[in-house]
Amino acid sequence: MKIVITDLDQDRITEEQAVADAAGAELVLAQTRTEDEVIEAAQGADALLVQYAPITRRVLEALPSVRAIGRYGVGVDTLDLDAATEVGVAVSNVPDYGTEDVSDHAVALAVSLSRGVVELDRNLRAGTTSLAPVKPLHRLSTRTVGVIGLGRIGAATARKARALGFSVHGYDPMREAGSTTEDGIAVRTQDEVLAESDVISVHVPLTEQTHHLISTEALARMRPGSMLVNTSRGGVVDTAAVVEALQSGHLRGAGLDVFETEPLPQDSALRDCPTAILTPHASWYSEESETELKRRVIENVVEVLAGRRPRNILNPEVLESPAS
Repeated sequence: MKIVITDLDQDRITEEQAVADAAGAELVLAQTRTEDEVIEAAQGADALLVQYAPITRRVLEALPSVRAIGRYGVGVDTLDLDAATEVGVAVSNVPDYGTEDVSDHAVALAVSLSRGVVELDRNLRAGTTSLAPVKPLHRLSTRTVGVIGLGRIGAATARKARALGFSVHGYDPMREAGSTTEDGIAVRTQDEVLAESDVISVHVPLTEQTHHLISTEALARMRPGSMLVNTSRGGVVDTAAVVEALQSGHLRGAGLDVFETEPLPQDSALRDCPTAILTPHASWYSEESETELKRRVIENVVEVLAGRRPRNILNPEVLESPAS
């Protein structure tokens, strides 16, 4: 049994190796970035563990021995799930490993923006102690956070923001406007959330429907002087539109952990926006979340290779097929 890690930006594979050893599997670490590199590195593999490498139909068809793919994380936008299902490859992810960590980060960005923390720090280091550049600041209890996407992470963000004193409401296409979530969060329409929030925190997957969900038009519907937080996927937000809104002052600030191109290009205009807080796709990280992610991603594929249903699978129908 051969398992290939196509790419990984972490500095160890201790957890993966322990699971592989226990299962009697050979574990190979590659660092691929292109389709051709994946195909070359994964010849003869029974399973792949993937972080960012492209797993396209071409890759899948060139690797007929692969029966399982595990994604390091939640989203699978770099993987052709339809093609994997057609060729009988079971695809799994780890959807809940970073719920607490990402929601912590989102709330940290919201609070930092609301209190002008980063801007005050930069000004102080430059020798300025005046509060004028960040005025007006308001009590959190007078501010409203709008959460777009009320899944695991969005719901956790809403709970934590409310615990800090924010008023909180949210939008989710799977929930009826006018209803209330299990945690007591009021569900509104998307337009209402955009128009009536001081901070918008985005928690949706990247799909054709959500690409540039936060567009020029969406930003225009937000309150003048409001703020944007994105810890979901970079493509959900139109970068150029956010830069324009920050430069015009329509957006008071933005806290962004994900970007349309990663790593963030050195010439990105976001780097020149002083009211933007930029972090390097780090919201998922804690020692606890990293350990859990690494262990569970390989456990999922080992379960498939052993003929068992894994804890998390995105296309369970392949396990029910006679061909599998």
